[in-house]
Amino acid sequence: MLRWAVASTRWDPLQDLLALHERLNRLAGADEAGWMPPVDVSESPDGFTMTAEVPGLRRDDIQITVQDGKVTLKGERPTGDARSVRFERVERGHGRFSRTFALPAAVDAAAVAADLQDGVLTITIPKMSGRRRIDIE
Repeated sequence: MLRWAVASTRWDPLQDLLALHERLNRLAGADEAGWMPPVDVSESPDGFTMTAEVPGLRRDDIQITVQDGKVTLKGERPTGDARSVRFERVERGHGRFSRTFALPAAVDAAAVAADLQDGVLTITIPKMSGRRRIDIE
């Protein structure tokens, strides 16, 4: 008797739309060609956390911008001096990368923080608070 094991996961249409948007951007040439570091994006009640695998890159090799509800990661992993080295096999991505992610909620661009440790870039993006104290002058 044949039995099927089905893994149940919660369907998130927003994540599917964001993934489709990113693929269309790549096809349209909106992002630069090269390699693409894998990125995880998670949401909490207070904000978003992005985690990207960028082994071999230094802080100066990465640029992060937040504008109009989108976070863009750009950078470059140099290939080295190709004239003096003959590669037998190349499996790691090299060259420029650019990834843009649209966030589904308003964020506080001035409070974004980033940390790079052991080849893992962690970006903390707080959501805009719906409430703000107004000082009376």
